[in-house]
Amino acid sequence: MKKRNLTIYGTALLLLLSGCSKDYLETTPTDKVSQEVVFSSVANANTALNGIYRFMFERTNVVDWNVQNKPGVGGIMLGLDFMGEDLGISAANWYTSTGEGNWVGGRTDNHKLTEYYYRTFYKIIGDANGILDQVDGLTGSDEDKNKLKSQALILRAYAYSNLVQLYGKRYDKNTDNSQLGVPLVLKFSDNALPRATVKEVYDAIIKDLDDVFALDIASRLNKSQANVQIAWGIRARVALTMQDYANAITYAKKVVDSKTFPLMNQNDYVKGFNDATLSEFMWASMPSTDQMDAFGSYFAQIAYNANTSFMRANPKRINSALYDKISDTDVRKKMWEPAPTAANFPLPLASFVREPYMSRKFSVKAAGGALGDVPLMRTSEMYLILAEAYASSNQTALAQDILFEYAKVRDTEAVKSTNTGNALLEEIWVHRRTELWGEGFRYYDLKRLNKGLDRTVVPNYVQSTVGLSAMEVPAGDNRWQFLIPLAEINANKEIIQND
Repeated sequence: MKKRNLTIYGTALLLLLSGCSKDYLETTPTDKVSQEVVFSSVANANTALNGIYRFMFERTNVVDWNVQNKPGVGGIMLGLDFMGEDLGISAANWYTSTGEGNWVGGRTDNHKLTEYYYRTFYKIIGDANGILDQVDGLTGSDEDKNKLKSQALILRAYAYSNLVQLYGKRYDKNTDNSQLGVPLVLKFSDNALPRATVKEVYDAIIKDLDDVFALDIASRLNKSQANVQIAWGIRARVALTMQDYANAITYAKKVVDSKTFPLMNQNDYVKGFNDATLSEFMWASMPSTDQMDAFGSYFAQIAYNANTSFMRANPKRINSALYDKISDTDVRKKMWEPAPTAANFPLPLASFVREPYMSRKFSVKAAGGALGDVPLMRTSEMYLILAEAYASSNQTALAQDILFEYAKVRDTEAVKSTNTGNALLEEIWVHRRTELWGEGFRYYDLKRLNKGLDRTVVPNYVQSTVGLSAMEVPAGDNRWQFLIPLAEINANKEIIQND
């Protein structure tokens, strides 16, 4: 196949109607025909959109990246939690030793990890741009076209919200944020662009979401698709990252007040976090049975009963000091077992190993499989954003109220917090670390809060799984900023590398 020297983000459009995708950095004479077919009708354009959603949970078909621990966005979510201190393992394997847990991959320009993260989110952007470039010219109703446009804008904003946190320095509301972010690709034809500033990238994210709010599309086929309520959630996330507490409150409150996605009751909470029909799942990747990847799915990497070598021999464990902070009457205490036995923690086969503080939060939908719906956004996150934003803007009583409204669902014996100031924030962050464990937030939270990583204070963290140099990463260290992948540097002479 003939290759052309293109940027990673410049060749994204999927050949979705045939069910396969182009190799990155490759073009073929059929590109034009494929685009004409894809954008010949609203129905075909919807197929392109569904291809993006499928790409978000699949292993890439690029040979160099067809590896088990990279199941699309879910693989990145897990990788980012392995970069923190709350999710660990007893022996080096996958995420702990192959670029994330040891903090090597993000700081090595030719490492597969930094290229994978970059490619994944720019492919989502490229395919969304293809839809946005063509949607207005499609034959069909305005309503159908607006549904397409809304989802493509949300997906583009979501992808950029990840890229700018990975490859740019943290957003600081007390500066002009003129530090370099990532190339701002807003047209499918864009190629070889310089890096925009962090501020410019966040401005573009907000504009995309504002355009979604103007369209106000709430309908969708199922929770695998994004709608205006998911845009509210992303806007709340982004505002919290920007220390824009007023907007974090506005948009998180819209989700909470809508009551569309009530918090799971305690019976549902222990069902395995694998089913998007659960009440508080707002957005999820929802692979069907025929799309199950026995060894490469999100659940193959994190579900306690997934029959994979990664799970049989190395069950995922919680920071024991964090576990000890959970109230004994809190349902989340059941998600991990400090002293597992055959009686209190049955496993599918004798070949499965038990480890102290191992997780049972995630389980596969059916025994022997590796299928489950990947949680991309849940209502509990919105409660915690709201509580943190209130507390960070000195609205202490409101922070205490919303935290209690949330906590009493998790713990029937919960009492309203009387903490104030930093103590209240620390309490909220403990809830956040516990609630969102394994869902891809810890690296981002440490970075946005300008906190260092310290695994030395985790009693059950195994240093040999990551190496001594990765046990502590100070706040502001250049390791908090991924290097731009060498493939992009070589293809795009406009790119400036990070320090």
